[in-house]
Amino acid sequence: MTTLPEAALGEAVCAALRAQVEKLGLSIGDEPIWAEAVFEETTDPFSQEVSVLAYWRGKARFGKATFFPDGRVFAEYQVLLAHPENEDQYVDSVQIWGRPPALRGEAVMAEFMK
Repeated sequence: MTTLPEAALGEAVCAALRAQVEKLGLSIGDEPIWAEAVFEETTDPFSQEVSVLAYWRGKARFGKATFFPDGRVFAEYQVLLAHPENEDQYVDSVQIWGRPPALRGEAVMAEFMK
């Protein structure tokens, strides 16, 4: 397997995901927890570059982070909480991307079914 991401990088990704949730005035506690990630490799069919995937699954929420060979990161983590200001929406997930330490992100909203 390709070298796993360093713990400090993994912790930074987890903190960035939590920060996106906190921007909305919500909390998912200490999730995701870097030490609970499960890893696997994936090969891009076009470039043949090997990336490392980190997964969090088996609890209330699911998440995934992709660590690309050039240092970029893309991560997504479920939130599944009601939007604090719009009763017709909930926060489905948060995403972060970029190269640490300059990770950017956003929340993904969804409409409640009526």
